[in-house]
Amino acid sequence: MKKKIIKLALIGNTNAGKSTLINSLVGEQISIINKKINTTQDLILGVKNLEEVQIIFYDTPGSNFLKKSNLLQKKFKINIWKAIDSVDLILFLVDATKYSFKDISIDLKKISEVNKPIILVFNKIDLIKNEKILPFIDEIQKLDLIENFFNISSKYKKNLDTLLDYFIYKSKASEWIYNNDEITNKDDIFITNECTRNAILKFLHQEIPYKLEIKNILFKYLKNKDLKIKQSIEINNLRYQPIILGKKGEIIKKIRETSQSEIKKILNCKVHLYLQLNIKKND
Repeated sequence: MKKKIIKLALIGNTNAGKSTLINSLVGEQISIINKKINTTQDLILGVKNLEEVQIIFYDTPGSNFLKKSNLLQKKFKINIWKAIDSVDLILFLVDATKYSFKDISIDLKKISEVNKPIILVFNKIDLIKNEKILPFIDEIQKLDLIENFFNISSKYKKNLDTLLDYFIYKSKASEWIYNNDEITNKDDIFITNECTRNAILKFLHQEIPYKLEIKNILFKYLKNKDLKIKQSIEINNLRYQPIILGKKGEIIKKIRETSQSEIKKILNCKVHLYLQLNIKKND
């Protein structure tokens, strides 16, 4: 059977559900999921291998960053355009419960400049009646920028088969780029670092240090097949230290336990995770 391939960029505002969608489609937790802003800070590539078609996904930061310009956000914008330049099809994901024609039209007009086909996917249809979405589609169709529309629920995997069928239809004959057992271009160290960063975002309810970095110090499988991991939480301001540590160290303990549990689930082995906090000097 002849091999086919298609590359897609997932574009949309923060919290539209891009990470949940790519994880649901690929079947693994590749991209971290969190309700706080800016959780996807890298191009996370996922691979879905079907019988004859390889679907490659680029998950990007929220398209909110198309409009902003500080140094961190410039990096995000570069990532978005890098993804768009690399793909055959753009999947523009919209939270159906937070529809704004003005915002969507601005983003679509900007993205359409690269002359790539765009499909618009309304997500979270479990939270809104279908008849409410129809006027949205009618309004957006007048822009004449969208190739097709889909309504899905990433969380409950509703209508994802229809979406996959469309990707298969749009795929082109080509040798596969990745092996059949590969689902991401990110290694286990990257994914385990992301688990810890996600746990930090989950438990911090005050000022969140988005510039924090998770650095791996040790990643070692022991003789008994357990995995020993040491990570450093790098922050650039001393005032974040008590926030991350919490009273009597209770917050960092929750961070460690949550990350350790998630790593165990993903890598399917017993995990011993050790965290340390490091204050790095400002550049």
